[in-house]
This record gives sequence, structure tokens and C-alpha cells, in this order.
Amino acid sequence: MLLRKSLSLSDVELKLDDSGAGRFAGYASVFGGVDSYGDTIVKGAFQSTLRTNGMPKMFLEHSVFNFNASGAAGLPIGKWLTAKEDEKGLFVEGELTLDMSLSRDVYAAMKHGTLDGLSVGGMVKKGDYDETETGRVIRRWSSLMEISPVAFPADRAARVDAVKSDAVSEAIAELETVRDFERFLRDAGGLSKGAATALVARAKQVLHVGRDAEPAASEAKAYADIEQRVAGLVIRSRFKQLVR
Repeated sequence: MLLRKSLSLSDVELKLDDSGAGRFAGYASVFGGVDSYGDTIVKGAFQSTLRTNGMPKMFLEHSVFNFNASGAAGLPIGKWLTAKEDEKGLFVEGELTLDMSLSRDVYAAMKHGTLDGLSVGGMVKKGDYDETETGRVIRRWSSLMEISPVAFPADRAARVDAVKSDAVSEAIAELETVRDFERFLRDAGGLSKGAATALVARAKQVLHVGRDAEPAASEAKAYADIEQRVAGLVIRSRFKQLVR
């Protein structure tokens, strides 16, 4: 599934380069904490993806996931020069592309303290985490795709966006329990019509709806709830397109 986890910049020790080169450094993720969804990221979670996939990209507010009406995503606002784990967390050093007006705005907002979050975005799969009573212990990120400066702290940042069809299709195919569906729907910021259709079809398959035997009452209720929530996410996604 696609995940976004963020921290307040006051928690990640953001430091700006006084030379005016648009450089900054800090922690994009801190190990061992528990976020508002009960999830914990442990030391070593990013090592494999950094070794295999290299440096993540830098966007503002995860704009790589926010396609506009023409299907184009946002441009990177800079580049990460360093991304490495230490005892505390995922330490990053970045450089904003100051020839871009948006990047200059981001730098000014960071210096003024009005842009106050960093967020990692990427993929985790079954086997990358252990379930707990209250959330997950995430031991591995299959792919760290990007790290973004964001406006909101951690309690608003973990969510799924149905914008990269291959990743979303893979995430839907992994849903196996009602709890999986609840987590996916909780994290989703909006769904395309195609993703909604795939999600409902997967719910039918998992909850045995539409087969010869009638589904159990609890499964039928869970399916009805999923259908209703999916419809709401499609409407939300459509509204976002209309107001852009």
C-alpha cells in the first residue's frame, strides 16, 4: 500500500544553510515513535530501498501523486543530496532548485517557519510490517519514492492516494481482511472510478458476496459499509478535480 508518514519540522531538527544556496538538512523519519495511527517505524526500515532504488525525489506536498486534469504531476522542487539512516532516524540533506519560483517560496516558508513538516512517501507490502493491537511495526519500506516538505504534522500525513494505478492495483490485490479494507479506506484521500471499481470487486471476492451461498450477516454489513465509503471517496476525488 502507498503510505505517507510525516513529522513536524520542529521534531526533525531542520537546519537551513545560511549561504543562500537553498540547502537544508534534518530528519525525514524518526525511529521508535508511535504515530496517531499506532504505527512505528524501526531502524533499518529504509536501508534496502536506499540501496536498491537510490535517492528519493523531492516534491512539495506529495505533488507527484496529485495529477491535474491533463494528467501531469507536479515538478520536483529540488533534489536530495543525502539520505541515510543513523541511530535516530532517516537523516536527509536537500537542495532546493532556486531558479524555480515555487522552490524560492518553499525556502522562504521554511525560513519563516510556516512550512512545518517533512513527509516520506512510498510503498509497504505484506511482510514489511507486523500487526499489533493498535497499529503496525513497520520494519521495511519496499520503496521510498519521495520525501516532501509538507504543511501538516504527523497526525494528518499517513494516507493513500489512488493516483499511480500500478501501485494502487497492487495494494488492492493485497487486501485480505475487513481490517485491511478499513485501513485502506481510512488512508485514502480520494479514488478514481477505476480504482473504486477494483476495490469493490476485491471486497466482493474477500467477503464472498455474489456467490451461490448467501454471505454471513457480518460480511454483508461490512461489504455495504465498504461500498458506501468507496462512493464517498469517488465523490471527494471528483470534487477536487472540479475545484482545481
